[in-house]
Amino acid sequence: MGARLREIRKDAGLTARALAAAAGWPNHTRVSKIEHGVQAPSDGDIRAWCRACGAAGQVPDLIATARATESAYLEFQRQARAGMKRVLGAHTVALYERTSRFRIYEHNVIPGLFQTAAYCAAMLSFWIGFLETSGDLDAAVAARMERQKVIFDPGRRFDVVLEEQALRTWFGTAEVQAAQLGRLLEMMAVPTITLGIIPLMTERTGVPSAGFWIFDDRLAALETPTASIEVTRPGEIELYARMFGHLSASAVRGAAARGLIIRALAELS
Repeated sequence: MGARLREIRKDAGLTARALAAAAGWPNHTRVSKIEHGVQAPSDGDIRAWCRACGAAGQVPDLIATARATESAYLEFQRQARAGMKRVLGAHTVALYERTSRFRIYEHNVIPGLFQTAAYCAAMLSFWIGFLETSGDLDAAVAARMERQKVIFDPGRRFDVVLEEQALRTWFGTAEVQAAQLGRLLEMMAVPTITLGIIPLMTERTGVPSAGFWIFDDRLAALETPTASIEVTRPGEIELYARMFGHLSASAVRGAAARGLIIRALAELS
């Protein structure tokens, strides 16, 4: 957004100071902050910017783009004001029902679609405290369990890649973790699911910085500790798909994957 507004200013032949003066702003620092992505432009900022640059015809598209950009970054704490049940990010029942192919990569957690209720509750208990939201734990767990119905729909496909570390990151007690690993073994028998696991200390061609989900070719979603980020630009989704391909190539499947899960289970006893 900042780069696009900078192009409009330069096409108009205006310096940052000249633009600020024409827009009626007391100094040019607002121009710099907007162009460098430090400050998001308001609708009024966009109108004043385009008016000063003789680009009023671009206002509707720019405002729409700015609003889409804001909605792509969903702050968990803001969502959590209505309770943890509302903190879903991209992971809504509606999106799941619209998606035919899920490509899922997680590096330190079992994906929500395959979690037991106890594992989910242990994980969400931390986030309820971290985000300082209401203690609607049961409702939040129920909302996430409801989404799991899609995995038994024969019209869908789930390509899943986990790091071995995800098998060894505990949420709750050893018993909770053991039940979760047992659930993962059960999920390997579901025809719609293909599960690969990347072993620790293995040669690989790609190392991502975060877990991510790709919903068909329409949306890629990832989560930071404070927000959900949704990517819809086709070129960027293609990059996520390319990264998923690298990760998938490093994963083992079938008996080898089951062996890694069973080994993690044995270490719990």
